[in-house]
Amino acid sequence: MTSEFIKIIATNKKAWHNFQIESEYEAGIVLVGTEVKSIREGRVSFQDAYADIKNGELFLRQLHISPYKYAYYTNHETHRTRKLLLHRYEIRKLSSKIKEKGYTLVPLKIFFKNDKIKVLIGLGRGKKLYDKRETIKKKDVQRDLDRERKKYS
Repeated sequence: MTSEFIKIIATNKKAWHNFQIESEYEAGIVLVGTEVKSIREGRVSFQDAYADIKNGELFLRQLHISPYKYAYYTNHETHRTRKLLLHRYEIRKLSSKIKEKGYTLVPLKIFFKNDKIKVLIGLGRGKKLYDKRETIKKKDVQRDLDRERKKYS
């Protein structure tokens, strides 16, 4: 009987607003020691972060990991490109999808899974402005319905 320990560090809420996520992939990430310590403190920002494929490898770009405050001269760059670890067949599948117009790879979550840091990558298509408005309307209606249901129960 194996139990998985999952602790979510950060989520990219804007990704769900700006993209229609069609599929998700769990990938490992290559980090240096001070990055791991900074992530443990939750000092991660997804603003403008995206993933892309180059030479058959998957990379995460523009992910901001704040410098570790107790490190001296061995601190890391905050916006460096980080390699993601995914099976070759999954990378090939993603590569063929990205070549289609409108698809992009967006980081959705960073989390610990059994003491390993993982990134949840979503294959998404950008939403138009009217799609975003429609999503907001649906959320408002659902919130009102839940509020009424709670009042009468």
